[in-house]
Amino acid sequence: MSVDAIGLSAELLKAVKSCGYKNLTPIQQQAIPLIRAGHDLLASAQTGTGKTAAFTLPVLDALAKSTTTVPGSSLRALILTPTRELAAQVAQNVATYSEFLPLKSGVIYGGVNMPGQTKMLKSGLDILVATPGRLLEHLELRNVDLSHVKFLVLDEADRMLDMGFLTELEKLLAAIKQKHQTLMFSATFSNKVKTLAKQILVTPKTLEVAKQNATSGKVKQSVYWVSEVRKRELLSELIGVNNWRQVLVFAGTKESANELAKGLKLDGIKAVLCHGDRSQGSRNKALEQFTDGSVRVLVATDVAARGLDIDDLPYVVNFHLPFLAEDYVHRIGRTGRAGKNGTAISLVSPKDEKFLGNIEALIGRQFERIVVPGYELDRPLPQQYATEVIEPEKKSRYKATQEKNQRIAQKSDKSKPSLTVNKKTKKLSKKKKLLKKNKR
Repeated sequence: MSVDAIGLSAELLKAVKSCGYKNLTPIQQQAIPLIRAGHDLLASAQTGTGKTAAFTLPVLDALAKSTTTVPGSSLRALILTPTRELAAQVAQNVATYSEFLPLKSGVIYGGVNMPGQTKMLKSGLDILVATPGRLLEHLELRNVDLSHVKFLVLDEADRMLDMGFLTELEKLLAAIKQKHQTLMFSATFSNKVKTLAKQILVTPKTLEVAKQNATSGKVKQSVYWVSEVRKRELLSELIGVNNWRQVLVFAGTKESANELAKGLKLDGIKAVLCHGDRSQGSRNKALEQFTDGSVRVLVATDVAARGLDIDDLPYVVNFHLPFLAEDYVHRIGRTGRAGKNGTAISLVSPKDEKFLGNIEALIGRQFERIVVPGYELDRPLPQQYATEVIEPEKKSRYKATQEKNQRIAQKSDKSKPSLTVNKKTKKLSKKKKLLKKNKR
């Protein structure tokens, strides 16, 4: 279906077409008419299928056509997201789509100073994108008024609940006094999501565009069988041998992410970090370096990576499998977006078998365990599992490159202390000269 067919205002249609949109995705085709008809909605679709535009376009269209005004720090529409990165991404989409509309939008999330956000909120906004925790802080300080909200969107509601935002959501919902339209979008329909939907949605319409917990058919998924202690070595080899240029790697914890990034650098592979202990500025810089090709690997945790929108991301690697099987779907959804091809690889050790079994049960598929020569375990695998062969010439070429990168890194490290010594020596010599002068 063409974007012209849904009856958007001329200004909104102009902005949408300037983004290169020609046809609606399935979730947009089904959700937009229901939202415009005023229904509450519970919608599920795979990551990368256009969910943001599905709720943003009809809300912006309604706000632009409405003659209702609200006082001071009041809002007319509120979009809640679980993470800073997703909030920034959605806010950017809102700003792009509303370029030719007389609407003011903004975004707030943690990790940024409050005064600037307070000033923006009190100046008045039509639509706000926010993370629950930071918005609750502003609400308690009376910097924002939610009593006039007409549209409430919960984006990636399953993740918000998994992250423990239920209490914050309940307090924010209680602050919305008048009748409003509520839209819940989620990658999966977990039991928590269904329970919350029953509490806050009024006779909702339900959409399931793709099979529940399905992964995109455009993503090639592989499992590599390897011991835990040799995972990093294998990852470096796969990146080097295959010359992968842009790889998003998921680690289980912030500590393991730090250790992995450090190890990859020692192997001559540039890597940056994205996790909760990093400042928002450093996370933004890491994402920028990764997207512009300055570094080859972005090591992230689930919380930080949720909402990352990277065009044409070719590779996702699960260095550690997620604790929740549903998170596997979210992770590999970072690649193969909007009908494009992608590759998702999981490095699995014997201790990961339980998690892998849960993932296989969830998506209804059993993976082959690929064993790379030189990384065999004492524990044998059934005969039906495949063995991947790395050509000797590729392997030797990678090792030569790795050794060269390591020598450069070591040379750089050795040069740094000498500078420090020289500075100290210079200071000491100055002190000696002063002492001699005083003695005279």
